[in-house]
Amino acid sequence: MPITSPHAAPPRVALVTGGRRGIGRGIVHALAGAGFDVAVVDLSEDDDAVETVAGASKLGVRAKFFAGDVSDLRGHADLLDNIRGALGPIDCLVNNAGISVAKRGDLLEASPESFDRLMEVNLRGPFFLTQRVASAFIASAGDGRYRSIINISSANAFAASTNRGEYCLSKAAITMATKLFAARLGEAGVGVFEIRPGVIRTGMTAVAAADYERRIRDGLSPIRRWGLPEDVGRAVAALAGGAFSFSTGEAFHVDGGLHVQRL
Repeated sequence: MPITSPHAAPPRVALVTGGRRGIGRGIVHALAGAGFDVAVVDLSEDDDAVETVAGASKLGVRAKFFAGDVSDLRGHADLLDNIRGALGPIDCLVNNAGISVAKRGDLLEASPESFDRLMEVNLRGPFFLTQRVASAFIASAGDGRYRSIINISSANAFAASTNRGEYCLSKAAITMATKLFAARLGEAGVGVFEIRPGVIRTGMTAVAAADYERRIRDGLSPIRRWGLPEDVGRAVAALAGGAFSFSTGEAFHVDGGLHVQRL
């Protein structure tokens, strides 16, 4: 058994919302591979959650599941207290939890109920969770630990999809939220970033898999393949680890070049 110095720094801790499967799982495993203990937050501890936590634990870190609904603002304080009690203070918050439209359809037929639910989960919840975590980061500023907030948005932060307009709006708002928190937290040394995944092979994109297969084959993006959750995970791990510690407020595209305008 290795001897640990009594003065060794405590392990870094990351909180990943929506972490039980898909892009969330890719992020959890990448952070675990980078040495972070990971709090996996999601609605329920199902088989997917158990598999994600087990995969992270095999990498030699502490990984624990915490049930939580990011849209439930009243539950944020207890959630964060439970994570701190189990793993220690948080060094990295990854706002990954998000939902798509209940049904893709004409922009002119989008319902207020769909709009409101998307904003609750994709914007309102992450905004106020970030607010709480940011306050704790400021209180600990100057202790030599690098801290970060990483928002997972989408290529739909800039690319209009009229069959899921309310989703696009929720993701575009994350771009401004990233800039706002970056401006507010820069003096505390906290890096705030946005990652814009493109077409990633997950349960969320499965509903349109045949269409995406055709469009990727026809050159939707310069790199003609599906993105994978681990592609997003590697980007998160690099940012969380401080590889870009003199950057903040930036949007990183993990989309096979989908964002590149071509003639």
